[in-house]
Amino acid sequence: MSMQRDDAVMSETAGESTVTDLDHRSIVLVGLMGAGKSSVGRRLAAELGLPFKDADTEIEKASNLSVAEFFEQHGEEAFRKGERQVIARLLAGPRHVLATGGGAYMDEETRSLIAEKGISVWLRAELDVLYKRCMKRNNRPLLKKGNPRDILKNLMDERYPVYGLADLTADSGEGPHEIVVGKITTALASMPKLNPAASDQ
Repeated sequence: MSMQRDDAVMSETAGESTVTDLDHRSIVLVGLMGAGKSSVGRRLAAELGLPFKDADTEIEKASNLSVAEFFEQHGEEAFRKGERQVIARLLAGPRHVLATGGGAYMDEETRSLIAEKGISVWLRAELDVLYKRCMKRNNRPLLKKGNPRDILKNLMDERYPVYGLADLTADSGEGPHEIVVGKITTALASMPKLNPAASDQ
């Protein structure tokens, strides 16, 4: 049965990755570009008293290239391979909040690793919100291949069913990111392994 708290919901598939010691797992934010993963992630990490990591930033550190430069010089396939390796390394370390790139969760191997090592949270946003946020920055490689709004819509159609496999879903709208953080912390507290009382029901 799905569980709903303040628009943050537990996925019907969450049981597939629910094991003991969920409170020792990293929190992994997934979703499309512009959903607010980095901004929400920093605030969520501060709220939970955990370190914050950004997968794209870690890739840039490891390669000495920006994400856009990496895409241009090596292509998306090589980027996804590096992304997979970086996420695996991060999830093998101490507990933290991790913001992933928009395509990371689409990789089956990465998705399985996140299910094994973390608690996945999909930041779900409407097209208008994503488009408005993405247009503030001109550093999105995938949006340079045509009409940005059309590309975002196509990515939503392709990726949202997969993002829906995440353990938790929190809607990210026009309001302050603190609202999303509140939704996530409430949903985390409702997860059976984090709340002993809930598991007895």
